[in-house]
This record gives sequence, structure tokens and C-alpha cells, in this order.
Amino acid sequence: MRKPILAGGLICLLALPLLADEKRAAPPRFDSGEFSSVFFADLSDAVRDSRPSAPQLRGAAAAQQAAAMQAAAGSGESAAEATAAEGTGWSALISATSIEDEVKRLKLQFDGTVTTPGPFKSGGYQDARQELSMLATLFAVISEYEGDVRWKDEGAAARDLLARTAFNCKAGSTQVYNEAKLRKADLQDIVSGAGLSSRDAEEGNDWAMIVDRVPLMQYLDWAVHEEMSPKSNNKAAVDENSAELRRLAETVAMIGHVLTREGLDDADDEDYQVMSKAMTKAALDVRNALDQNDADGVRLAVGAITQSCSACHEQFQ
Repeated sequence: MRKPILAGGLICLLALPLLADEKRAAPPRFDSGEFSSVFFADLSDAVRDSRPSAPQLRGAAAAQQAAAMQAAAGSGESAAEATAAEGTGWSALISATSIEDEVKRLKLQFDGTVTTPGPFKSGGYQDARQELSMLATLFAVISEYEGDVRWKDEGAAARDLLARTAFNCKAGSTQVYNEAKLRKADLQDIVSGAGLSSRDAEEGNDWAMIVDRVPLMQYLDWAVHEEMSPKSNNKAAVDENSAELRRLAETVAMIGHVLTREGLDDADDEDYQVMSKAMTKAALDVRNALDQNDADGVRLAVGAITQSCSACHEQFQ
């Protein structure tokens, strides 16, 4: 067994002179300081004296997320977004039909919430708050709407009444229940055409006094995850629910714009603005896909709304 090993070793030794005569490439040369911007001269220079603070970490993550959302939103704003940015622009985001239908739907839902004191005190007041907040938002939009829409003359008065009771619905007391019953009667008068007995209202929309972010987010969670997603996962579902998908998409687009209004939480944050606009654009993409009878486009746009909501929740709680 040793002879083959020795023979192999002799062959290798005999080959050494040949390898020594083989020409090799000259080693590379570098100018002094050529990599000074790449490597640290001292390892201690690469180590921070202290850990970055939470705001620094959050700011870096937010900037990264904002860049991603901006890319997802596309290279430019849609015509509807540009119109909304110039002023109120509500008619570019939501049709009068969608506003009227959503007011009626929420009114019926609120009727079921305010029935007897027991269920109201046991948690119904929380549902009432969300429903009244959305109704106040819709009537605020009605009061500024550029085109023809029902209840425009009493939009501001309805906005103030509903917003005040929504704020009070943070508790389920008998007093709040009785106030909610009054709003139930007011809504019946508005929808039936009888109108409000008084139309006194504050001038203009003070969004800080109309709605806060929590009920808007509750509505979005319901609309996107419980309604739009399951009703857009295939062509048959889109065809069957196209009218409802359009109404919900336009309402989501409207909320995306509301979230950027002065007075709302984080509305002045640049990253938050980017994410809200990304959601608005995705919602308008749903409407555009419906116009083109593009079921796959609807599904993808609904998915983009979901992604924008998730990204926002990661940064803003």
C-alpha cells in the first residue's frame, strides 16, 4: 500500500521545478487612501458610543416604509387624487350615489344598535360611536360636496349633532342612550325628507371636532377585511358584488383623504400622508378596475389596500 503513495509523492516532487517556471500575474497595486471611504482606519470608529434612540429607529423604519409605499402608489397621483389635493375634491373620490347609499345603510345599522337600554349599555354604545362617527364624516363631506347630493342644506347641522353624540358614546349611560335615541329620530327625519327642525351649525369642517381616527380605522378594518376581500377573490364574486365593492371602495378613498385633514392624529406626518394617499389610490384602482370589468385588477387593488393598512399599523398605533 505504501508504494503507490511514494510514487505519487515522487511525481509531485518532480513537477515542482515546472510549477516554479510558470508565469503568474503580478499582484494588484492600490493608491494610498483609495479605500478610505470604504473601510475604517480604526475599528472603534465603526462602533457608536450609544444605542440609537427609539425615535431614531422609528424614523428610519418610517422613512424606509414611506419609500416603499410611495413606490407602490406609482410614479404620480391620479387625476382624482390631484383634484382632492387642490381643495375638497370629494366628488372625485366618492359619488353622490355612494354617499347616499352608505348613509342609508349606516342609518339602518344604527337603528338596530339603539333599541333598548340593556344591549346599549352592554356594548352597543361602542357600535353606536363607530356608526355615528362615520355618519358625521359623511355629512361633513356632504356639506362640502361640489356636485348635487342629497341633504346638502342640512349636512353641516347633521354633522354637528351626530359628531357630538358620537363623542359622548364613549360610555353607555342612560343619558347617552337617550341622546342616541334623539339622533335616531333625527336620522329618520333626514332620510325621509322631513329634514331637521334646526339647521344651526358651525361654519366649515373642523375635523378635530368631527371624528377621530379610531372609529375610522374600525370601519376600514370591517370594510376591507370582512367585505371587500372575500367579495373580490374571484370573478364570480366580483360580478355578484360589483355595486357594493364600488360603494365601499369609494368610501375607503374618502376616508383616506379624511385621514390627511388638519386636526386628525398624525395628519401632519409626511410618512402618514404617503400611506394614506397610497390607500386612497388603491381604493380608486378598485373603482377603475370595476369600470374595466377587470376582476383580477379588482382583486389586486383590494390586496394593495390591505397592504397599505398593514404598513400603516406597523408605524402608527
